[in-house]
Amino acid sequence: MEKIILDPIDKKEALRYLGYRNTKLDDNILSLIDECEERVRQIATPRYVYKVFDFEEKEDGIILEDTNLYMKGNSITNHLKNCEKAIGIAVTIGEGIDREIRVLSHTNLAKSVVFDAFASACVEQVCEKVEDILRKEFKGLNMTFRFGIGYGDLSLSYQKNFIKVLDATRKIGINVGTTDMMIPTKSVTAIIGLTSKEIPRMNRNCRDCNLNGNCNIQKSGNRCM
Repeated sequence: MEKIILDPIDKKEALRYLGYRNTKLDDNILSLIDECEERVRQIATPRYVYKVFDFEEKEDGIILEDTNLYMKGNSITNHLKNCEKAIGIAVTIGEGIDREIRVLSHTNLAKSVVFDAFASACVEQVCEKVEDILRKEFKGLNMTFRFGIGYGDLSLSYQKNFIKVLDATRKIGINVGTTDMMIPTKSVTAIIGLTSKEIPRMNRNCRDCNLNGNCNIQKSGNRCM
């Protein structure tokens, strides 16, 4: 696996997670932002795993071949429509980030919130770097966008089996709790379609997201896609 080197974390992205929108920031906030950005990069340990699957399309979902993972839903079926392969990915920036958030939540709540936002922006950067690696690996083929487990009508309950078929617990340390949330929390799982055909541009929207109505970015008047 190609090693991922972090770039400076996108401050605008982190501010979107915080809900800031065209707001003038005072010197104290600016200093806190710089401090948290640096600290996240110090602690983060980017790791990823991916696996390419053949898949069979069913009337109500897809089956990843050579696995027992049958994912039902119109969203994932439409996402992989006309694709020849499916790439499963899992990404994390490590347990150290979670530990720091826990400590800060008891010692400096404001800093913990800003740190958390930069950690979210950091894992997004890692996901984008993984996509760049995949584009080089599968040069000449077209890739869909990342379709996260739990997006649209694809149930989050598939998370545990998805991590299992990627062997992500052994390889990069991701576990899944009883509520189907990943540990470390700053982790991402997704499916990318791979095809030799041209991929029509798909419009992702808040309506199809499981966080619709409970999303800080949405409440601030922004969008994450």
